[in-house]
Amino acid sequence: MKKLIVVNNPRAWTLEAASAEVISTRDYLTDPAYARLRNVRVFNLSREYRYQSKGYYVSLLAEARGHKVIPSVKTIQDLKTPAIVRIISDELDDLIQRSLRHIKSDTFVLSIYFGENVAKQHHRLAQELYRLFQAPFLRARFTRSKQWTLQSIRAISMSEIPEAHLDFVRETARHYFGRQRYGRIPADPFIYDLAILVNPNEPAPPSNKKALARFAEAAEQAGFSVEFITRDDYSRIGEFDALFIRETTSVNHHTYRFARRAQSEGLAVIDDPDAILRCTNKVYLAELMQNARIRTPKTMIVHAENRDAVEATLGLPCVLKLPDSSFSQGVVKTTTPEQLQSELTRMLAQSDLVIAQTYSPTPFDWRIGVLDGQPLYACKYFMAKGHWQIYDWTKKKTDDIEGDVETLPIAEVPEAVLRMALRATRLIGNGLFGVDIKDIDGKPYLIEINDNPSLDAGVEDAVLGDALYARIIQALKYRIEHRRAAG
Repeated sequence: MKKLIVVNNPRAWTLEAASAEVISTRDYLTDPAYARLRNVRVFNLSREYRYQSKGYYVSLLAEARGHKVIPSVKTIQDLKTPAIVRIISDELDDLIQRSLRHIKSDTFVLSIYFGENVAKQHHRLAQELYRLFQAPFLRARFTRSKQWTLQSIRAISMSEIPEAHLDFVRETARHYFGRQRYGRIPADPFIYDLAILVNPNEPAPPSNKKALARFAEAAEQAGFSVEFITRDDYSRIGEFDALFIRETTSVNHHTYRFARRAQSEGLAVIDDPDAILRCTNKVYLAELMQNARIRTPKTMIVHAENRDAVEATLGLPCVLKLPDSSFSQGVVKTTTPEQLQSELTRMLAQSDLVIAQTYSPTPFDWRIGVLDGQPLYACKYFMAKGHWQIYDWTKKKTDDIEGDVETLPIAEVPEAVLRMALRATRLIGNGLFGVDIKDIDGKPYLIEINDNPSLDAGVEDAVLGDALYARIIQALKYRIEHRRAAG
């Protein structure tokens, strides 16, 4: 992807910017060659961004040309809106008070260069403000009455940077533009930038290291530059064209915020925030499947008023599930009335609604992987040894936690199972899903639909091999190109 740094006077540019072309605002706005370019990332470092200035038009025309630009026109407008600044001040109040607690004066000015500040104690505050207002150089002004308040924040030009800060800015710029994605040779084979969100410390991630490496390889073959990111990279989402989440998702979690931010920034994203919202809540899924008349084990949505009817309705043993449980965690089998009521008390203290289902033991669950409405892979997940679930989290040895897995060609999946999986995911939308189905007396029963399903090397890819990774990457690429063609 071609990188352009747009400044008023290229001869005055003194920062290191590996492999990026430094051009004038005039050339970017008037030279037809730049208008014809595709797959371009623009860093707008114009002297000013006021409405209808050259700097404003650089960002405006960049968006019209389909170029990725920082700052966006939305950011430029937000910087001028006092109401938004007040909202941000309230949202970041705790962080502001902590960061500025040692300041003696009643006013403070924070300079932010590519998301960084010269003082380490203000690093987090600088990154949060950059996350919300992505402009290369920012200056935030705070005042204190009883407590600190963000009074204003504006984009500044390089000429406004104090002499004492220039060495820091040069080093920050060198690091910022020298990232692997910004430091490639001009014959760059990559046309898009893909971020893969992971948590290196997650005990049971949705993809093992070998699978992640194969995703990266498939993406590079498809024309993506790949960077593995973590929760600390939230402020950088706008730098990418696509986001692929390979960390266990939840609504009240940074994974959802990443997906939401990526969607609002126009990135292709798997899993998208709608999929996370719908799939991670079992109450929603239970209601959705019931209304669509998709067969499930007998299910009851339990609350404080009907908890005493669970045993009479479902019998014992029965299964209780917290709405946002995943990987069999937050799911318990109750076998006695006392245990049932005890677990309901515990769960209803966490959620006003709980799912209860009849206990339907089977030797394995089907897992049908579905990508954009088409079957991708099929597995039989067998129950963990001596346990009634696929995962047995009571075991201390990692090798004993999971049951065996058998991966089969799609053609060997019973037609009724496959049909149910595809029908169920159509109710959620396009995306990547793992549909869990039990075969009970020859009939399929839907258990749940998982966003962000497990994709491990040596397991889900046992039939398709590298093609599994390629198909998912191509789905992301299609989203990018379809959006650009439509826009």
